[in-house]
Amino acid sequence: MKKRLSFLFAIIVLLFALVACSDDADETATEDGRETTEGETYVIGATQIVEHPSLDRAYEGFQAAIEEAGLNVEYNYQNAQADQNNVKTISDNFVADDVDLIFANSTPSAEGALNATKDIPIVFTSVTDAISAGLVEAMDKPGENITGVVDLHPDSIVKTIEFIDKYFEGSDVGIVYNAGEANSVAQIESILEVAEDTSLTIFERTVANSSEVQQATMTLAGDVDVFFIFTDNTVVSALESVIGVANEQQIPLFVGEPDSLEKGGFATYGIDYYTIGYRAGEMAVEILTGEKEPSEINVEYPPSMQLFINKEAAELQGVEWNDEWDEEAEFIETSEE
Repeated sequence: MKKRLSFLFAIIVLLFALVACSDDADETATEDGRETTEGETYVIGATQIVEHPSLDRAYEGFQAAIEEAGLNVEYNYQNAQADQNNVKTISDNFVADDVDLIFANSTPSAEGALNATKDIPIVFTSVTDAISAGLVEAMDKPGENITGVVDLHPDSIVKTIEFIDKYFEGSDVGIVYNAGEANSVAQIESILEVAEDTSLTIFERTVANSSEVQQATMTLAGDVDVFFIFTDNTVVSALESVIGVANEQQIPLFVGEPDSLEKGGFATYGIDYYTIGYRAGEMAVEILTGEKEPSEINVEYPPSMQLFINKEAAELQGVEWNDEWDEEAEFIETSEE
């Protein structure tokens, strides 16, 4: 009898040990002490309008935040190749696949996702003006299923126009953009407003696709003193053609973000896209783990901004160097790729 009791007791102890091991396998602690469930895997549909270093950096930051949070995630990454028809198809497929969250990396991608679903959570970034694009009502009023981080610092355009006005006083400024992009319309309106109180005159050319960018730039070259190409997806995807004209005609080229400097732009007041992607990833973690709903997370601006300059591009574009820039700017070299 005692042997049978001892045997039963041993079995009970063994069962408790197995349960404990199972619990330990399901939960692990991250470095900051938070517990995550290893058994659950989330599916994130990630999409961007076009391949571009800034958008790619944002996606890298997003993934890094997810990984550091300890979540198990499978990514379904889709690139729309600058085609609006692809944007709709990608978004509809995400909804059909019932993904857990959509990461929309650009204004067209975010618009497409929101048009496709009002239920699946959407976190966006690389969006210039979420309000004008109709994604949210206000920065502190995100939608029921959408929130994110914009890519335009409130002072970016103001600082850029002020810089041009100070160091290139009286200049005619040439701008090429796609009027079909909501983010571009918001930026050109801001530029025109800020430029009213300066010595600058703005000349505009609009394009419908990247194949029209070079011709539009060339038509401006004889009339302007500087170019300003902001974060228009269509034009930035064909930036090499703008740089070619700027170098050939020795016209300083201001751009909208540091990655365009690596291609050969002269200067920008920009942000690090990795940081806004990372913050978007942190928002996604809060949503996936049930800590917050999208409607409880305000849309945010980039945390910081500064002057970036490409010295090589400055020389190629005939810029007369000012020693003040040595103290103010962070310098970026042209990529050899």
